[in-house]
Amino acid sequence: MSAQRVDAKVVMLGKECVGKTSLVERYVHNRFLMGPYQNTIGAAFVAKPIQVGEKVVTLGIWDTAGSERYEAMSRIYYRGAKAAIVCYDLTDSSSFQRARFWVKELQNCEEHCRIYLCGTKSDLIQGDRSTRKVDYHDVQDYADEIKAQLFETSSKTGKNVDELFQKVAEDYYNSSSFQLMTEDKGVDLGQKKGSYFYSCCHH
Repeated sequence: MSAQRVDAKVVMLGKECVGKTSLVERYVHNRFLMGPYQNTIGAAFVAKPIQVGEKVVTLGIWDTAGSERYEAMSRIYYRGAKAAIVCYDLTDSSSFQRARFWVKELQNCEEHCRIYLCGTKSDLIQGDRSTRKVDYHDVQDYADEIKAQLFETSSKTGKNVDELFQKVAEDYYNSSSFQLMTEDKGVDLGQKKGSYFYSCCHH
């Protein structure tokens, strides 16, 4: 099996239990695993090639730990990221405040990183609107302010998950970074294509 090359580093950020790992599982394997996940320790990694027009863009996706005690470690993983998917749980208002914290971190440390706000667990608010704790219009105003894209997703149903990652790939494809890239650039992972996960520190 030939080695995998990553075009764009993408980092998943957000409070623990907002569903970052479920989001990646749905996107990579098109599945939703019932029951509690073990919390990610450090970060987990997967590479996923995406067709954009006549080209293929390979996203290297880092799923970081959400616990505040791993905050310093998460900073290591977002360094050099081309895109950040900052997640919050639509049924947990505190998770959106945590998302704003990560946005500030990115603005201060990775000014060229594109930000995508991702509200998770939209399936939970479909049947009972009272469970929504984060207002869509408030987040959209915030997204406009920070020049971010906004998606509301469900890893359980798959709603907007493919669309989110496709948008990340398209934005990168249309960026100057991709246009300037040559064949000898990129990250050679030396791993099997699409394997989930390759990482130290993931249990």
